[in-house]
Amino acid sequence: MPPETDLAKLLAGMRPGLNPGRYVFTTVPGPVPPGVAPVVTVAEAEGVTLVLRQEEADAAGLAYDYVAGWITLRVNSALAAVGLTAAVSGVLAAAGVSCNVVAGFHHDHLFVPHAEAERAVALLVELAASA
Repeated sequence: MPPETDLAKLLAGMRPGLNPGRYVFTTVPGPVPPGVAPVVTVAEAEGVTLVLRQEEADAAGLAYDYVAGWITLRVNSALAAVGLTAAVSGVLAAAGVSCNVVAGFHHDHLFVPHAEAERAVALLVELAASA
């Protein structure tokens, strides 16, 4: 099935799912340390940002200050789609929930404060139902 670009279909079909675990954002000056399997990496001028399970960061002695829940929007969203990130982040922002969005090839992924993750999923389910 080809990736979806229609915003109404994206919202109605997003089926947000909360992945198990606690995830943290950390940074390293060089390559990914051995024994660490990040779910996201971003190369920046200041270092490599890693998003990984909290227990992996702890075991590797990596510092962090943001613990997140990881929500996957299970709709097959096109990278060229317009409006999905704005709609999702707008609903979460209106509820006071911070949101860090990462676009994968097939799906969008949201990292929200771990303590707010279940509430964020409920808000997104409501958004999908109203689309």
